[in-house]
Amino acid sequence: MKGKHVLLTGGTGGLGLGVTPTVIAQGAAAVTIPYRNPKDMERLKGILSPADFARIQFVTADLKDEASVENLINQMARVDVLIHLVGGFSMGKTHEYSFENWKRDFDINLNTTFLVCKHSLKSMLHNGYGRIVTVGSRGAVEPTGQLAAYCASKAGVVALTKAIADETKGTNITANVVLPSVIDTPTNRESMGIENADRWVKPESLAEVICFLASEAAKDIRGAAVPVYGSI
Repeated sequence: MKGKHVLLTGGTGGLGLGVTPTVIAQGAAAVTIPYRNPKDMERLKGILSPADFARIQFVTADLKDEASVENLINQMARVDVLIHLVGGFSMGKTHEYSFENWKRDFDINLNTTFLVCKHSLKSMLHNGYGRIVTVGSRGAVEPTGQLAAYCASKAGVVALTKAIADETKGTNITANVVLPSVIDTPTNRESMGIENADRWVKPESLAEVICFLASEAAKDIRGAAVPVYGSI
């Protein structure tokens, strides 16, 4: 990604703390990370050098609001690479799950993906280059009980990404999605315990897959749904 302008959503989250340093290490010229809480930026300060941290542009944005997403992307010189990590996980039996929670899950998992892809694509099509990498889930292709909203919304992410890949055939724009199983983040350790954490996918490992798909080397890969399951 040397010299590329990267939009990295969720760059301060559990997965983002693995992906952001990898994007920086691979030579991105500029990395734009949307945020909502100033404390989010402090997470990266502790793991990046001052010089690397200075290469990041932080922009306040609500990725569920189209005007906010448009403003975010308008502040970038261009979007060469979109890596969309933002998402949310929740559980509940279908007959007990509230419609409000269902809509919330689709907002954070699918609707944010649509909005950032839509407006990043405009920049990519204008400049004739782009790499889009989204994050689905193993549950998108292997749904399990008590995860209906999560699995359905992540399946939508997979379908959306594949549709974009089909729309951009014949261009130098690609779109691919990764399908992680459980990611070894502090949040997952807190909610699920650490008994099986050694079998989960490490953020740094998933970062390598994501950054490959976002690179020049993956120019012939489009519409792929790449399983990254760890040892589960």
